[in-house]
Amino acid sequence: MAFGYPTTRHPFHQLRDEMDRLLTGFLGPAGDGLLPAVFRGHPAVNVWEKDDALMVEMEVPGVKTDEVEVSVAKGELSIRINRAAETEEEKHVTYHRRERPIGSFSRVVRLPVEVDADHVAAALHDGVLTITLPKAPSAKPRKINVAGT
Repeated sequence: MAFGYPTTRHPFHQLRDEMDRLLTGFLGPAGDGLLPAVFRGHPAVNVWEKDDALMVEMEVPGVKTDEVEVSVAKGELSIRINRAAETEEEKHVTYHRRERPIGSFSRVVRLPVEVDADHVAAALHDGVLTITLPKAPSAKPRKINVAGT
């Protein structure tokens, strides 16, 4: 289940669906990368590679550590966020604008190299989830000695 709005469907989601439909007709499924993350309905993610690890950052403002679940399997990183639903007090207010979603969200990122799943580390600081995925020994570059004759 994706993040949702407690009332009717948000106009940005309707616009996103129409843009996705239009872009898919011209570009195929690869058109996903052309729209900003806010229009696709999930938080922005950065993935980059260092010599010995992959790094992943995801913006998750207001999310607590106990609302985040991270797992690695079969070359994919899965991130699941279960942001708490509205409190009783929030249910009895009139929103004039509501852009911060609530509910469950999951995202899967295909990893470009093999990682050591036993040593993956995740930290949540200032609304940014940072995941460090050490490369498996087989994915690390190794120097090959050249023998002379």
